[in-house]
Amino acid sequence: MGSVSLKPGDGTARFKRSTLCSSAVNILMLFSVLATNLFALDVFTYSAKHYTITPFHHKNITLISQHVSLIIKQIDSSQKKLARIENQLLGYETLNVSRPNLANELKLFLQHHHLPLGKDSRTGITEMVASVGHSCEKSADLLSQYMSYKVSGPCPDDWSLAQKLILRGCESLPRRRCFAKTVPKVGLSTWSGLGCKNIKCLNKKPNGFAFDRQKYVKATSKNDFLIDNVLAMGNNGIRIGFDIGKGSKTGTFAALMAEKNVTIITNTLNVDAPYSDFIAARGLFPLFLSLDHRFPFYDNVFDLIHVTSGFDVGTKPEKLEFDKMDGAVGSGKHEVYLSAVLQKPVRI
Repeated sequence: MGSVSLKPGDGTARFKRSTLCSSAVNILMLFSVLATNLFALDVFTYSAKHYTITPFHHKNITLISQHVSLIIKQIDSSQKKLARIENQLLGYETLNVSRPNLANELKLFLQHHHLPLGKDSRTGITEMVASVGHSCEKSADLLSQYMSYKVSGPCPDDWSLAQKLILRGCESLPRRRCFAKTVPKVGLSTWSGLGCKNIKCLNKKPNGFAFDRQKYVKATSKNDFLIDNVLAMGNNGIRIGFDIGKGSKTGTFAALMAEKNVTIITNTLNVDAPYSDFIAARGLFPLFLSLDHRFPFYDNVFDLIHVTSGFDVGTKPEKLEFDKMDGAVGSGKHEVYLSAVLQKPVRI
């Protein structure tokens, strides 16, 4: 072996004999290549002998897939069962219109009715959905009885049935296509189940509708709050209010506030007597809803909320706990009455 050197300007190539150093380097490179190839061959041969990969059989893969599918089905079934139990506890299942002996009017009411002119441009809705309380599912038989009437005829005298549904949480009640009865004569009423047919007769009853005009006007104890005092707290800014509770059933508070040019809406139920009719006969506005219902009013529209023994009587005692009060008045006292005026702070 030799090397070639080119010198500029000569025009010829001249060979020089290789030196001993260059030959040794070439031999060393050749030996390195051979050693590397032999080492790699030995490594791959050794791995193939000692690490034999066991192949998966098709039968094993199928068995694993079946187990995975079974686990997924069990999880899906458990989730559906849990959702069904939650719906039953909450009473959130929709009414089943396919059940037998269900009134046709109720089936018609629960249907989705498409808008005659198509999609509404302002709200975006295309159909009207029935509004009925979700707890009505638990009282489907009573609800079907309530909806069994003659269309375009007089409404049945079943206010007690309607109230029974409301007290069971079935509110709001479905609308009915019938006409309410009219009072045949001024001063009379169509109250069913009662011997009296006018207010004068009811006022003579021991537990009737007698009302005290001095209530909320003249103090009977140091804990009483009078109407004039409460209105003074509002700096003459009280114009509309809401009356809730057992003590509001006759509308006395609303009537006295009307004399002060304050409009009061009274919430009441016809428990044992037609209180709604009585309040309306006084020229006041009764609201026929239970306390568990969300009242159909916008937030912050009322200047005054009047509550009288409405949250602890006839409901679960957990709504108001009087542990400390019971200890103060003694175990022989069954009821505790509190008087308070709570003023809502200004929030910006």
